[in-house]
Amino acid sequence: MSKELMDALDLLEKEKNISKDSLFDAIENSLITACKNNFGKADNIRVEINRENCDFKCYAEKEVVETEEDVMDPMLEISLDDAKKIKKSIKVGAMVDVPLNSKEFGRIATQNAKNVILQKIREEERGAIYNEYFEKEHDIVTGVVQRFIGKNVSINLGRADAILNENEQVKTEHYRPTQRIRVYVLEVKNGSKGPRILVSRTHPDLVKRLFEQEVAEIQDGTVEIKSIAREAGSRTKIAVYSNNPNVDAVGACVGVNGARVNLIVDELEGEKIDVIEWDENPGNLIQNALSPAKIVAVFADPDEKSAKVVVPDYQLSLAIGKEGQNARLAARLTGYKIDIKSETQAKDAPGFRMEDYLDDEDYDEEDYEEGEYQDEESEDTSVEE
Repeated sequence: MSKELMDALDLLEKEKNISKDSLFDAIENSLITACKNNFGKADNIRVEINRENCDFKCYAEKEVVETEEDVMDPMLEISLDDAKKIKKSIKVGAMVDVPLNSKEFGRIATQNAKNVILQKIREEERGAIYNEYFEKEHDIVTGVVQRFIGKNVSINLGRADAILNENEQVKTEHYRPTQRIRVYVLEVKNGSKGPRILVSRTHPDLVKRLFEQEVAEIQDGTVEIKSIAREAGSRTKIAVYSNNPNVDAVGACVGVNGARVNLIVDELEGEKIDVIEWDENPGNLIQNALSPAKIVAVFADPDEKSAKVVVPDYQLSLAIGKEGQNARLAARLTGYKIDIKSETQAKDAPGFRMEDYLDDEDYDEEDYEEGEYQDEESEDTSVEE
């Protein structure tokens, strides 16, 4: 039996990631419980398990009394004659460990012992799963779409199921059973029925973690992701910075012929991604963030966290973006409130002087040619973070 027990413990440790020590503790507790159910008490019961070969013994610590007639409680006391069969040098008043035969335990006691072991296994398994996924909190994992629970989606992560709530789903994505997807682990809670794992497909850090996995320069610290702004399912802007002057941060993230960024776009089912270069100068950063629009001038106020931006007339609609998306993402990315005006709007504004927006260079109107983007009048082109 000892070999079969050891094999079973080895299997549990391997398959369910439950430590063998905790299983031995469970067996000890179950044997003590069985003794209590069988004999009515267990305060003086001791269990010894050889953790090398799984041999175990149960003892009841009893006080030695003079004769059989002096024994008031057989579970607590033993006569001197019986005690000497165990230890010849024993004396009255001493304590002696009396072996108990676990094979004599009744059916109910045995069943209760089994339940204690099974309960411990379940608790340890839940604890192991919780610890495994708690370490992955705020990271991404790959799962398989299982089923729909109302408007929520159950995602199987391997050893546990996660819930993708409706508000964490991308509206343009359609999930299918057996579909493999990557999700961002928002939170892992330890519940009575096991860990409750909440995941997301809309969180900006999902894109951040995907870049960290795909771009070797980010993994080794050469390139840093400084900021990210996302409207899930539509567009993401990500600002990157290189700690090595010989490494182009944007180029590293985009990859040869867009290979790296295209893998991420495919994972996000076609979501557009703008990779821009981070700059400590807020004016340059805002100009980069409004890409692909051309910028005439930027005046940034670091104290107020606001900026005024002037663009060519034909670039206004491009700078603002469809329904204000480009400007809105740029504001989130930089942390600045951005007020975008066309040259005509800016020149018509009271007290406007182009030199206030430029540093040392004069703006040459001939540098910009008329394009397909026409001026779009707007009462309020100010966008907040």
